[in-house]
Amino acid sequence: MSTFLNFGNFAPKTKNLVVAGGLTSFVFGVYFYTMRAVGGTDELQVAIDKFEEQKGKEETETSSPPRS
Repeated sequence: MSTFLNFGNFAPKTKNLVVAGGLTSFVFGVYFYTMRAVGGTDELQVAIDKFEEQKGKEETETSSPPRS
């Protein structure tokens, strides 16, 4: 607990940098933990890719004239 008491001896800019570093580390930690927890895949992007693939197949089928 005495290490926190010495924190008051720093200059205001130094204290701000320490707090900003701590908050940034926390935010990145939560982000990477969340990405690892969900598997790191973007489900929406996968769904969009599948939709575009199906749309492309349907367009090629309808654009080619029937052969007789």
